[in-house]
Amino acid sequence: MTDLSLQSRVGDLAAGLPGAAGLFRRHGIGFCCDGERTVGESAAARGLDPEGLLGELRALGAAAATAAPEPTAALIEHILERYHATHRAELEELIPLAARVEEVHAGHPGVPAGMAELLDALLAEMDEHMTKEEHVLFPMMLGGGHPMIGQPIAMMRHDHDGHAEQLRALEELTGGFAPPEGACRSWRALYTGAARFADDLVRHMHLENEVLFPRFEAA
Repeated sequence: MTDLSLQSRVGDLAAGLPGAAGLFRRHGIGFCCDGERTVGESAAARGLDPEGLLGELRALGAAAATAAPEPTAALIEHILERYHATHRAELEELIPLAARVEEVHAGHPGVPAGMAELLDALLAEMDEHMTKEEHVLFPMMLGGGHPMIGQPIAMMRHDHDGHAEQLRALEELTGGFAPPEGACRSWRALYTGAARFADDLVRHMHLENEVLFPRFEAA
C-alpha cells in the first residue's frame, strides 16, 4: 500500500489495508458495490475532507508496517501462530453458528442466507492455501529461497485475491456485519466474530503480500 493516494480505490484498500474496512464503515463509505470509487470520490460523496480521510488511511498503513517481527523466520512463526491457527479456530466456530442463525431466523428478511455455506467454502480454500504455505513455501523461505520460488508466491497471491472477493461477499451479505435491530445474542455474536475474522484475514494477507513475499520476489 505504498502508493496510497486519493486515487486509490476503496475496494482495494478494504481488502488489503488492515483497519481500512472498519474505517470506511465508521464513515459510512460503501466498499462492496461501490468498491471502484476512489478515496477522493468517496470522501466527497460523504461530505468528508479528502486529505483528512487519506491521512487516516496512511496512519493505518504506518501501523500495519510495524505490526510484526522483522526477521523472516520470526515473521513466518508469527504468521503461523497468530493467523493460521486463529483462522482455522475462528471459522470452525463461525460455521455452525451461522447455520444455527440461518435456521432459527429463516423467515427474517435480514437473515444472512448462505453465510454458513460461504464460510465453509472459505475454510476449505484457506486450509488448502495455508497447508501449501506450511509445507512448501515457508520451508523454501526458511531455507534461504529457491530459483523457482516466484511461482508458488504468485499462486499464493492469486489465492489472496480470491479470499478478498469472498470477504467482499461476506461484507455485503451481512450488511457490513451490522445485525438488525432486536437481533438475538447468537446473531450478534456471529457478526462480531465474522468481523473479527475478516479483519484478521486482511492483516494476514497484508503481511504476506506487502512484507514477506517481496523479500523473495526481489531476490
